[in-house]
Amino acid sequence: MFKYEFMQRAFMVGSILAIILPCIGLPIILKRLSMMGDTLSHASLAGVAAGLCFGFNPLLGSIAACVIAGLATELMSSKLKAYQEISAVIVLATAIGLAGIFTSLAGNSNSISSYLFGSIVTISDMEFYLVIIIACVVVIAYRLLYDKLYLSVLDPEAAALLGIKAKTLSFAFSFMVAITVSIAAKTIGSLIVSSLLVVPVIGAMQLGRTYRGTLAIAIVISLISVYAGLFISYYYNLRPGAVIVLISVFILVISLIVKKH
Repeated sequence: MFKYEFMQRAFMVGSILAIILPCIGLPIILKRLSMMGDTLSHASLAGVAAGLCFGFNPLLGSIAACVIAGLATELMSSKLKAYQEISAVIVLATAIGLAGIFTSLAGNSNSISSYLFGSIVTISDMEFYLVIIIACVVVIAYRLLYDKLYLSVLDPEAAALLGIKAKTLSFAFSFMVAITVSIAAKTIGSLIVSSLLVVPVIGAMQLGRTYRGTLAIAIVISLISVYAGLFISYYYNLRPGAVIVLISVFILVISLIVKKH
């Protein structure tokens, strides 16, 4: 399997995503923003459809759409403080509508299908290097914001007393989530990325005792899911993204059983 360049790339990209998705997913779960994953994944699909419709690279369209959707969600949340979850629903509805219109205009159902369920084994040179660049940006930004993000999630009052600007931090985090989801949607599928964003983290929360420990366990679960999913999908000719997320759900069930006993 490893003699093929497309499988080597798949494992490299899969490893990158398995590391950065839990880093983004853990704050999302703790901030009760799991709906954001669904919202941005559908926004990425709208960007892909727009790219196919107007003739530019679908991955660039996915990135742009996710960033716009993420910032729009955050902006509306700041305006609708009593009903912050409504902002994600509004953006989700808009993204679904736009995706449907652009898909109809594009008329290329095969290309859309590859983004729905992922095509980690068929990414181009440009997409491969773009994933690496964006992943580096996300990792560096996450490391710089780690302490502030940790405080804002677990102790918002202490964060405010220490001078951490919650609104600025929320916009920065939303931007990180948006570009992460946009590259993940291409490789594991826009319909699946939201599941992989939260499922390994939920499994890790059953076993971890600290924030950092939970994050480490989530990354391990994510890596196991990606590697096992790629192996199984290669030998049984299945969709890699679908297999990966089903394995992560299986590990979640195991973690729930372990915690119960």
